[in-house]
Amino acid sequence: MNNSTTPVVVYVTYVGTPQTRFDRNYYVTSHLPLVTQAWQLYGLLSVSAFFPALDRAGTIAICECVFRDDAALEAAFAAPESAEVMADVANFTDLSPLRARAVEL
Repeated sequence: MNNSTTPVVVYVTYVGTPQTRFDRNYYVTSHLPLVTQAWQLYGLLSVSAFFPALDRAGTIAICECVFRDDAALEAAFAAPESAEVMADVANFTDLSPLRARAVEL
């Protein structure tokens, strides 16, 4: 179990094919700044995007969101600003994002 002072990492992944609509430029220059603006005041520490080197079916984008702690994660996803973040997904892809919380090994 995560204690309240340990950062919490959430991975948001997008799974598709090379033909799937995913605007990387919009994602990096518009969506991620929106995520930062919306959730930073609730305890988001950092956000990073990663893209596979090869175009093939599977994961086409990964976002790593690091939150201050459990309370920050819960507050951010429950915040009214989250509706705008989620609505913005349609501006860069038709995919539904998948979220997974990382756990320490």
